[in-house]
Amino acid sequence: MKYITCLFLFTALVSCKLSDDTNPIVVEPIDYSEINEEQINTYLEDNFLQSQKTDSGLHYIIENQGEGAKPSATSNVTVAYKGYLLDGRVFDQNTDGLSIGLDQVISGWTEGIPLFNEGGNGILLIPAHLGYGSFDVNGIPGGSVLIFEVELISVN
Repeated sequence: MKYITCLFLFTALVSCKLSDDTNPIVVEPIDYSEINEEQINTYLEDNFLQSQKTDSGLHYIIENQGEGAKPSATSNVTVAYKGYLLDGRVFDQNTDGLSIGLDQVISGWTEGIPLFNEGGNGILLIPAHLGYGSFDVNGIPGGSVLIFEVELISVN
């Protein structure tokens, strides 16, 4: 009986070990669209702001349209910005201006920056699916709404 019990335990342990090695855990992304929409609407209401919304879910506020050139989704632009979370925590900022291709940034920027002309400024409220998604990235929690105050300095 001892041998049968030992054989059973050994088989169970080996089976579990093989199972763990051959079936890695896959974490599926979470769709935060509805939650983010509620969060953005609450933020707008709490801060007495009115935004426009694109079909993709990007909210934007144009404070000054600007009068210069209008970029496309593949333009190289120079942008001054401040990026923060709904709780006000700043995660990135560049007041001197960053030159970058709009095809090299998060989808919220690729879609949002072309809403302005050179010299224009405003706010982009970017839901997670247009930002960094549902996983933590560089200290930004997964599923976060990103808020960017942007100024389009130039279309290069």
